[in-house]
Amino acid sequence: MAKIHPTAIVEDGAKLGADVRIGPYSVVGPQVELADGVELLSHAVVAGITSVGSGTKIFPFASVGHAPQDLKFKGEPSRLVIGKNNVIREGVTMNPGTEGGGMLTKVGDNCLFMTGAHVAHDCQMGNNIVMANNATLAGHIEVGDFAFVGGLAAIHQFCRIGPHAMIGGMSGVEQDVIPYGMVIGNRAHLTGLNLVGLKRRGFEREDIGKLREAYDAVFARGETMSKRLDDVAAKFAGIPIVQELVDFIRNASKRGVCQPQDVAAA
Repeated sequence: MAKIHPTAIVEDGAKLGADVRIGPYSVVGPQVELADGVELLSHAVVAGITSVGSGTKIFPFASVGHAPQDLKFKGEPSRLVIGKNNVIREGVTMNPGTEGGGMLTKVGDNCLFMTGAHVAHDCQMGNNIVMANNATLAGHIEVGDFAFVGGLAAIHQFCRIGPHAMIGGMSGVEQDVIPYGMVIGNRAHLTGLNLVGLKRRGFEREDIGKLREAYDAVFARGETMSKRLDDVAAKFAGIPIVQELVDFIRNASKRGVCQPQDVAAA
């Protein structure tokens, strides 16, 4: 049975799972679904056509599901879907999708959104992602599993952030970030691989070594990027961690791919 504080407002039509807790002065809209064990601590707002997965906790002054900050939005019935066991801290904002982006913003499971983080319309996020304080995603961004976005970092619309990538604090990211890569800078550049993250997540030493070799080859000078990718794909055939890197770059968005500073300047 849901536990609702007397000062909270839960509008008719909202669907509440078992053991949902809604704290003081929180507001839940009429098209919201809160799964089992969701908790709104206090002063939290969940609006729009929004579903929140089981065990997710939403802290004070978070605004989840209100209309996207997109001048093209005309009130279309777009959605925000949030997975299980997420932590959404104070002042976080998350917006639903738009007609121009597939009508859906989606957040996976087990993510941490620290104070002031923003997830804009039509973003597609995987699992186990961390967005640090005031990190910002513009619209239409894809973020892979286990990615980390540092505090005050900002990601340009339509970029892709690969799985296990790390975005340094205060970075401005204008291009795709490769899986397992690290970027930093006002206009971010690639600084290497997220080796600490790879080790913490249990990747085999041999696979990490092959990924490092492949990285050096992909971003070497000489030849074209296409030729270097073909060579790496052939040399490391059957090594999934390398093939993931190759496939990601081959399928780069229209933003292009972040590269090391010396390569980008060459």
